[in-house]
Amino acid sequence: MPINIPDKLPAVDILANENIFLMPESIACHQDIRPLRILMLNLMPKKIETETHFLRMLSNSPLQIEFKLLRITDHISKNTPKEHTDSFYTTFAQIKDQKYDGLIITGAPLGKIEFEEVSYWDELKQIMDWSQTHVTSTVFVCWAAMAAAWHFHGIKKHSRRDKLFGVFEHQIVDSHNPILRGGDDYFWAPHSRNGELNKNDIEAVDDLHIIADSKEAGPYLFMSSDGRQIYILGHAEYDPQCLKNEYIRDTNAGLNPDVPENYFPDNDPNKTPIVRWRSHGNLVFANWLNYFVYQRTPFSIDSVGE
Repeated sequence: MPINIPDKLPAVDILANENIFLMPESIACHQDIRPLRILMLNLMPKKIETETHFLRMLSNSPLQIEFKLLRITDHISKNTPKEHTDSFYTTFAQIKDQKYDGLIITGAPLGKIEFEEVSYWDELKQIMDWSQTHVTSTVFVCWAAMAAAWHFHGIKKHSRRDKLFGVFEHQIVDSHNPILRGGDDYFWAPHSRNGELNKNDIEAVDDLHIIADSKEAGPYLFMSSDGRQIYILGHAEYDPQCLKNEYIRDTNAGLNPDVPENYFPDNDPNKTPIVRWRSHGNLVFANWLNYFVYQRTPFSIDSVGE
């Protein structure tokens, strides 16, 4: 089954050219099926690019999905046309009385800033608290995972001496958890962050369980006991060019960035990047939709959270 998205969202043409099955809203509304209602709070500056990344991951499922975009109120994105956010995004005030089967909160380039210093921290906390009663399962990605770990469990974010930048190997440490069911014991995933969480701090919280870890990148995927909160400290949704574009951007800005690790053949930025994480990205989001959203959400959307 396809993803049901607004007819004119830019991702439609991009993903259609990749042979990904999408269904325009004008057609989906005539089908007598209750799709999963998935909400995404997009905190990334390049919103159109991020929309496409996550829609690509969500497409790898037999479930029909009704996808809705959420933005921070009164926060103006410098890298996304206002007409786009006005056309396709809603605010929390407009949806706070609604229920959703799933929620994704994306990362944000705020790794060096204390959470309380973020201009929209109060609204983000409100949305995270709301998700506990209005959403069946929430995925927090990268910076959002660190923000949620701090907000819900008091787990402190630590600043890294050097930015974690590249593609790193990870190991499944809880092979019985369905979030990575069907995956290999070892897998690769991209990272681009200045902050990190301490493994011991996560393990000290009885309700949290680490599912995948990395010797180089540290804890990667952990979740609450009931699966309603899933934390991913990397970027399984990245497309092949994301790290390259970031490297070029920082190089042109005179920041002298390190070459992303395990990404370019022979560590040569002039060569085409090696994609090592695509199968893992598709797997983790397909499993989330199946095991933690579809199989746990009530048939009546109004019963979510009860």
